[in-house]
Amino acid sequence: MLNTCILIKTTPLEVDEVLAKTRKVKGVRKAFLGYGRYDIIAFGEAPGYPEMRIISERINEVDGVRSTETLVEG
Repeated sequence: MLNTCILIKTTPLEVDEVLAKTRKVKGVRKAFLGYGRYDIIAFGEAPGYPEMRIISERINEVDGVRSTETLVEG
């Protein structure tokens, strides 16, 4: 099982909506606001790299997401 930390930058004024949608992505265990370089920090869990990639892709598809950076604990 892989654990991931996904750092998310959003467009201004859409943080709350992006956070709510991120929490609903299958594989996301928890997500919360950040106050710094990234607006949202999400933690996910996946059985392997292909599934981890899907979690990251689903988050990137959310309206209001500008960019993400995914860190994997292998």
